[in-house]
Amino acid sequence: MTPIHTNLQAVRARVATAAHAAGRPVEDIALLAVSKTFGAARIRECYAAGQRAFGENYVQEALEKIAALAATPETDEIEWHMIGPIQSNKTRPIAEHFHWVHSIERDKIAQRLNDARPARLPPLNICIQVNVSGEASKSGIAPGTEVGLADSIASMPRLRLRGLMAIPEPTPDASLRRQRFARLREMQKNLIARGHALDTLSMGMSDDLEDAIAEGATMVRVGTAIFGTRDTR
Repeated sequence: MTPIHTNLQAVRARVATAAHAAGRPVEDIALLAVSKTFGAARIRECYAAGQRAFGENYVQEALEKIAALAATPETDEIEWHMIGPIQSNKTRPIAEHFHWVHSIERDKIAQRLNDARPARLPPLNICIQVNVSGEASKSGIAPGTEVGLADSIASMPRLRLRGLMAIPEPTPDASLRRQRFARLREMQKNLIARGHALDTLSMGMSDDLEDAIAEGATMVRVGTAIFGTRDTR
């Protein structure tokens, strides 16, 4: 068994334990392996261990890996998620090659993705990124501004609004972590009450996935705990 396989099993066990503690079915929580800075060989290894959904932050790096892995039939079930900030000039390749985008914070970017999404593909799954901890340097919309963006995205036929995403500021305060995740959950609840069919809360990473699951996460994004320490950029 490879280190990645061992790590993946350990993360899945953490998810299952957290789900049980929260009284939730483990099947309700998807695991997204964050593979940024790791090459196609490491993704192939993780895929062989049973992982199917992978998250990328950098478009050009992701496209190279998508092309490399598309050439091998044994990885044809990979689901690609864009989880990093998006520049306007990168919307077309994202629309053409990804299954999900978690980091929408502007109507302009959503519209460009909608316009570029090929008709042969199903609508692109979208999460709105929310800056729940108020960091000036953090991407995401401010809480309280999500309704207009959600309404706009819902009107775009080549996009499918699935939910909300957050990357809260790291803190050793477990209570504060829970409060921030709970805030995202309440925002989702309010949008559902307005008629949006949302089923996704993308929140929680290697260090805080238990708190996120306790507050309703349906997708946790884990990189370091699966792949190890990554090269910095």
